[in-house]
Amino acid sequence: MEVSPFRLKPWFSPRPWGRKSLKPWYEDTGTTELVGEAWLTGPQCVVEEGELEGKTLADLGSQMGGEFPLLVKLLFPNEKLSVQVHPDDAQAQAAGETRGKTECWYVLEAEPGAFVMLGLKPGVDAKMLEASVAENTMEDFVEKVPVSVGDMLFVDAGTVHAIGPGVVLLETQQTSDVTYRLYDYGRPRELHLERGLKVIKQKTDAGKVAPKEMAGFTRLIEQKYFVVDRFELARMEEQSLTLDGPGCLVGLKGKAWVVTPGSEVELEPGKAVVIPAGTGQVIVDAEDGATFVRCVAPVEG
Repeated sequence: MEVSPFRLKPWFSPRPWGRKSLKPWYEDTGTTELVGEAWLTGPQCVVEEGELEGKTLADLGSQMGGEFPLLVKLLFPNEKLSVQVHPDDAQAQAAGETRGKTECWYVLEAEPGAFVMLGLKPGVDAKMLEASVAENTMEDFVEKVPVSVGDMLFVDAGTVHAIGPGVVLLETQQTSDVTYRLYDYGRPRELHLERGLKVIKQKTDAGKVAPKEMAGFTRLIEQKYFVVDRFELARMEEQSLTLDGPGCLVGLKGKAWVVTPGSEVELEPGKAVVIPAGTGQVIVDAEDGATFVRCVAPVEG
């Protein structure tokens, strides 16, 4: 069965470091708990309209050739996230998981002084990290990276990392929720120190990524598991584009329509329109101007 592009309703994940309000991105999260993440392409996200309305992204896996390979989220930290690490594919599979977790962060909002923690400082080893938990000093061993709007950061599997408050990030990652929490500032949550220390890499490819201007768009990052591009359309402008693999479009500003033969789906800020593999060319038609990103899982050749 050929599946046309469809829009998903975000799924809101409560987190102790999250926010009570996600305005202006979302008017209502449907919960009184602190929300830290809006999952835009989570397996439990539901199709909002059309012939597939009410089906989850997981439900559609068999019709789309398997599990959707990218988990795209908006992150809303009001406090520091735990210091954590993710395994790579081989490490995750050795532990009985389907895959590892490599990710990237695109900074949409940043207060003055905002930062992330990314990678170990030179000379830091696993023993030093382990000792730092009891001493509440782990932050001293991780590189602090200032961030501002428009920054793209690559977070390679095996990289010790955390996110500070005062930012809104668009996270694109492998579809995996395997996280080993190393340190959580005394919050009463489980740590996974033993497993985490085993997968830490002292040196990774993590860091800021310079954007590349392409024909009609900006390439924010190109990696093995994902390619993320930003498009900015003026009022009444149209953009023809294709996706070289399964992926989605995520609205950031303004509103536009994703048009294919026989279908027309509205692209709204803070929501994803999934473009199934094999869709071919789509037209994005911006009525009043729009900014959006294209997140694609490249097909291995």
